[in-house]
Amino acid sequence: MEIEKTEIEGCFVVTPKVFADERGQFFESFHHEKFKNATGLNVSFVQDNISVSTKNVIRGLHFQKGEFAQAKLVQTIKGKVLDVVVDIRKESPTFGKHLKFTLTEENRKQVFMPKGIAHGFVVLSDEAVFSYKCDAYYHPSSEAGIFYADEQLEIDWQIDMNDAIVSSKDQELPTLKSYFDAISIGDRG
Repeated sequence: MEIEKTEIEGCFVVTPKVFADERGQFFESFHHEKFKNATGLNVSFVQDNISVSTKNVIRGLHFQKGEFAQAKLVQTIKGKVLDVVVDIRKESPTFGKHLKFTLTEENRKQVFMPKGIAHGFVVLSDEAVFSYKCDAYYHPSSEAGIFYADEQLEIDWQIDMNDAIVSSKDQELPTLKSYFDAISIGDRG
């Protein structure tokens, strides 16, 4: 297993060692001790989620806030996606910065993101099966997000945006600035 740091603190690219022969493939998708030794992080995943999406579907940018914030390890099981992480930790030197990763069933790359990261992806293949390992359970009251087409973030989703398939819920998410302005106003109240 190869683990690489990224420009965003606490965010890593994990590439498992794949053993392939005429029968197919085998790889260890996660190993707690190896991950802990390489990153210094002691993460315990408690929930696995799978999404199945068609070409041009954009999901995101999602996160959970407060005590139910989640660290995640994501990977593509089938197909190809462009994975996007955005640092939304106000105290971080990379606040507002985004990174993109191409995750495919061929390269088997995974992305680990710490709490305080908004996450989304777009499907570049005809269909994609996408896996999320989370270190906290999903809580609807803690659900939040940032608008995927926020001009301040300048994310190139690498598709014709006229072809994008986005849920009405994700289309109504606030921009990064609006989200934090609303929190500041709420803190004053």
